[in-house]
Parts: sequence; C-alpha cells; structure tokens
Amino acid sequence: MDKLITTEKSWVKHFLLIAGVFLVFTFAYSHLANSSNGQKVNKKLLTISTIKRGDFANTLNARGIVTPQQTIYLDAIAGGRVEEKLVERGNYVVKGQALLRLSNTNLQLDVITREAQISEQLNFLRNTQMNAETNSLNLRRDIIENNNKINHLKRKLKKFSVLKEKNYIAADELIALEQDLVYFQQRKELNIQRQQQQQKIRSLQIKQLEDSAKMLQENLLFARDNLKNLIVTAPQAGYLSELNVELGESKITGARLGQIDIPGKFKVLVSLDEYYLNLISLGMKVNVTFDNTSYSVVISKIDSRVNNGQFTVEVNLPNALSENLQIKRGQSLALIIWLSDSNKSTLLLPRSAFINSTGGHWAFVLNSDESKAHRQAIKLGKKNQQYFQVVSGIELGDKIISSSYDLFDQADTIIFE
Repeated sequence: MDKLITTEKSWVKHFLLIAGVFLVFTFAYSHLANSSNGQKVNKKLLTISTIKRGDFANTLNARGIVTPQQTIYLDAIAGGRVEEKLVERGNYVVKGQALLRLSNTNLQLDVITREAQISEQLNFLRNTQMNAETNSLNLRRDIIENNNKINHLKRKLKKFSVLKEKNYIAADELIALEQDLVYFQQRKELNIQRQQQQQKIRSLQIKQLEDSAKMLQENLLFARDNLKNLIVTAPQAGYLSELNVELGESKITGARLGQIDIPGKFKVLVSLDEYYLNLISLGMKVNVTFDNTSYSVVISKIDSRVNNGQFTVEVNLPNALSENLQIKRGQSLALIIWLSDSNKSTLLLPRSAFINSTGGHWAFVLNSDESKAHRQAIKLGKKNQQYFQVVSGIELGDKIISSSYDLFDQADTIIFE
C-alpha cells in the first residue's frame, strides 16, 4: 500500500499561503472598518464652522507710515567745513532762511585768483586798445604828411614845367620832381593799406580780448556764487525734518545735509506682500482710519519693485486729514484696501486651518445629527481676511470641521466620540 510522504518544502508553502490569506483578510477588514465606521475623534478637540450668508468684501487690512507728499533734499552745492548751525532739526523755516554756514579756503583762494586774472586781462585789453589807437594816429599823421608832400611836389612840378619850357632849368631837375611825386603817392597808398589792415587786426584782437574778459567775469561770478553757497539756505518754507551735520565736520560737494518737509500734504506708504502685486491697481479704493474716523481715499502710486518679498504703494491723504495738527511724519495708520467691490448676500465660510490640507477642494461635512462628518467635495471662490466665498458643495447652515486635518489618517468619515 502506497503512503503519502510530506516534505518540509510543502509545509512551508502551506504556511505562507495561510499567512497571506490572513494578511489580506486583516487589510480588508481594516479598510472596511475605516470606510464604513471611519476614524474616531473627540469632538471637543475640533473646530466646527457653520456656513452663513452675508456680504463678502474682498478687502486687505494693512498699516502704513505717514510721510509728506513733497520733500526737498538739501545737498552741499559747495563742499566745506561746518562752521555754524543756524537752526535745529524740527524747526519751521521760511524760504531763503540761512540754515548752515560752511567755510572753504580753496574756494576763497580761487575767487581771489580769478579776480586777479580778470584785472590783468582788463589791463592788457586797455593797453592793447591804447597801442592800437597810437598806431592808428601815427598812420593818419603819415598819410597827412604824404598828402602835404604830394601837394607841395605838384605845385613845384607845375612851376618847373614852365621854367623847363623856357630852358631856365635842366631837364634832370624836372625828372627828379616827377619821381619824388610818384614815390610819395605810392607811399600814401601803402599807408592807407596798412591803416586798413591794422583796423581789421585791431578789431579782431580787441574782440578776442573782450570775449576772454567776459568769460573770466562769468567764471568769477560762478566762483562768487559758489562762495555764496557756503551759506546754505532753505529753498522753500517747511519743517526741517533732517539736519545731518555736526560742527567741525567736513562735507564734500553733493553730500546730503538734510531735508525739508512741505507742510499741509501727507501720504501713507504701505508695504504689501508680493502675493498682492497683481491684485493692486491705481485708483483702488482705500479706507484710512484716524481718531475713530474713516476717510475714503484711493491708491495714488504703486512701486512694483519687490524687496524682501514686499512692494510699496502710496495713498495720498485728503486735505482734511493732512491739515490735522495731530498728523505727524512717521505716524502709523490703519488702512483697509478694497481689492474688489462688495458682493451682496453670498455664502461665507470662515478662514481656518483645514485649507492647508485640502486646498479648498474638499472638507469634512457634518451630518444632520452631527454625530459624524463625511468627506465631501467643495469649491471655494475669493477670500478676504476673514472669509472664503463658497461657490458649491455645501449649503447655508451646513457645518464642517475647519481645524487641521493632519491627524485624520486619510479617513473618509470622522466619528465623534
């Protein structure tokens, strides 16, 4: 009679088969338990939010710093050493009021040198004019003498011609007189040409000297103006908000000395996260709150340069607020920026932590007896500082778990203990 022999290898196969069936059963049971019963959670540890109806305003709360709309900077036109401070920081100054007195030895020496150069140039110009006049007079004298000699020779030649006809004089004497007449006539022509040339040369030379003297005088005026700039004055009336100088300190040309704030008009500088860069536009409505009073203004300027994840917008304050004596530079004000118009009677969901896990695509919605919460697809729209706008998936009065979902282990149902 044949006998079945069980080997060790076949026993291992049976064991692995049984273990695999057990694991599959355990996984299926666990999955069934999670899918049907879900995860048990203490309701007191959760945050429950109710869907309500209200007005949705897409706004952004922010704070800004008050600064003047117009600031005039004081720079050193002429560098020098600070000798005297005539006003103090924070004082109100009027146009033309002296603020600082600087000294600059090199600039003073430059003015003296330029004055000496102009004096020398003017003296040279006067000497040149005198020499030109003297030469002109000498040439005129020579021409007069030539005319006189020519007239004398003509009369003498006329007399000698009569005597020659009567053979009272020799022919050589008459020829000599004729040659002398030709010589002095030619000399007269030469003097006239010299006179014309000298007049042209003198006019050109005098013009060049006058232009040179004029240029030196303009340079002197410029140097004297620089010397005047050693007294720093207020270009316009306002508050001297900055004065960055100390007695004995040297300031180079172009150095920033301070600034004057023009009173009566202020603006607010607001730093916003770069996320809002595409949502902000010029003319957007803004509410500024001061002393429990709200003022309606608009965004007047956008600086789109991003620095450390932020960009800056400017809001000009209304005259009624700018003229308030309590408004000061550097003061902080609360603002509400209206990113869109108010949407009347819409479904609202309070902003909460669940959005970090779901992205707003689904949420755990409580059933009617609030004993469980089931995973349900939703769709959210715009958001503001407080609410999400509900588009679909949940209705008025529905309640959802709005706290974090990080500990729910991917469950589809939450059972409250």
